[in-house]
Amino acid sequence: MSYTFNAQTRTEIGKGSSRRLRHAGQVPAVIYGAGQEPVSIQMAHKDIINLQLNDDFYTSDLTIVLDGKEIKVRVQAVQRHAFKPMIEHFDFKFA
Repeated sequence: MSYTFNAQTRTEIGKGSSRRLRHAGQVPAVIYGAGQEPVSIQMAHKDIINLQLNDDFYTSDLTIVLDGKEIKVRVQAVQRHAFKPMIEHFDFKFA
């Protein structure tokens, strides 16, 4: 199964800006890989929360539409809230 979701490039980096994103219903994330510059992104929490419940979300290639350009990635790491059903941060790796 293929998963596709939209994301935007983040302009502000850091703990404070990540907290503001989470309060606004966004999830901060980063895409990195060998030979490429890391890209900080943000995506809507409501778009990703139900997708990540599927097991194959973590093992298959995902497509992120980043500012109109499609990027193939894989999930590298997920940080979840301690007791709320919320995603705190995603790490993606270029596929």
